[in-house]
Amino acid sequence: MMDYTYLIIGGGMTADAAVRGIRSVDASGKIGIISDDRYPPYNRPLLSKGLWVGESFDSIWRKTEEEGVILHLETRAESIDINNKTVTDNKGNSYTFKKLLLATGGSPNRLSCSDPDVNYFRTLDDYNRLHELYLRGESFVIIGSGFIATELAASLAMNGKNVAMLFRSRSIGSKIYPKGFANFLNAYYTENGVKLIPNSMPTSITKKGNQYLITTTNGTELIADGVIAGIGIHPNTELAEKCGLNIDNGVVVDPFLQTSHPDIYAAGDVANFYSPALDRRVRIEHEDCANSMGFCVGKNMTGKQEKYNYLPHFYSDLFELGYEAVGELDGSMEIVEDWHDQYRKGAIYYLKDNCLRGAILWGIWDQLDPIKEMIASKQKLLPEQLIGKIVI
Repeated sequence: MMDYTYLIIGGGMTADAAVRGIRSVDASGKIGIISDDRYPPYNRPLLSKGLWVGESFDSIWRKTEEEGVILHLETRAESIDINNKTVTDNKGNSYTFKKLLLATGGSPNRLSCSDPDVNYFRTLDDYNRLHELYLRGESFVIIGSGFIATELAASLAMNGKNVAMLFRSRSIGSKIYPKGFANFLNAYYTENGVKLIPNSMPTSITKKGNQYLITTTNGTELIADGVIAGIGIHPNTELAEKCGLNIDNGVVVDPFLQTSHPDIYAAGDVANFYSPALDRRVRIEHEDCANSMGFCVGKNMTGKQEKYNYLPHFYSDLFELGYEAVGELDGSMEIVEDWHDQYRKGAIYYLKDNCLRGAILWGIWDQLDPIKEMIASKQKLLPEQLIGKIVI
């Protein structure tokens, strides 16, 4: 039996941030992390961005172990005994805790067709597998048009690979962006060497030797050296469900990130929390959320009572374009565009009932704070009042 003051299930960025939150208050409390990953916590966004454009591999490590933490790697938590405050792992080991954090993240959604060796890109092992294929292969098929899919398509194409993107919608980001901008993105990716196959998904994927044959719903056949699927994730709530915690699109937490049990907390991709700025419950799967929520929950595990009122943002790099975004991005809302340089530098705003709900700043950096303030204020706005709000 291993005894911990603070026990964390999950070994990602949220876990690391929670450790730092704990240590900002409690310098000596015993912390344990149970993680089914074989690596200590690392910066996941670099796997689809920076590592493909020259950033050092060593830059991914968060060095959590330097905070006086005991890491139980390649270990899966199997059950939680709430009454005895005990966790049991897949090796038969037991751990006691005073405070427990569920930072279990999410698992990739899988294709409905057969998928031999498809890379559901999410972990460092997935990056290593793809990098090996990258070194010896020339052609890659990416399924999906979301965050991971668009970043990897750009990263591989920038490195001279032949890339095809296969996705269900008519254009990249068609559910988020105004039609003109979505069409621009399609053209932009095509100009940068990516073959787009919209309105289509794979019906079969077969492996022949070292290559893959992909057939699609519109009859296209593709041959590739590697296949990557980026079609979203679902929260890992199984442990929480088994021990009776409240679940609703993730593990439900209160403003202090406590679950329905006062000594068990949840944060990161798996946590469903109330956002005061948006006045609704949300579950957010981005780095800024992992870092900010993790740090907050770590402090609260020590006895602090800090409400998580922060509105996280996210960012992406797509060839020479890049953006920062915050809030709700929904193409069915009223959309206001304010371009300084058409489709390359400017803002896309999302309004609902004349209130700002979200925004994307393309090619504009470090100006999200006033956007967050406008969202949180819930002030009524006319579309023309947003024009010129961001000065560059």
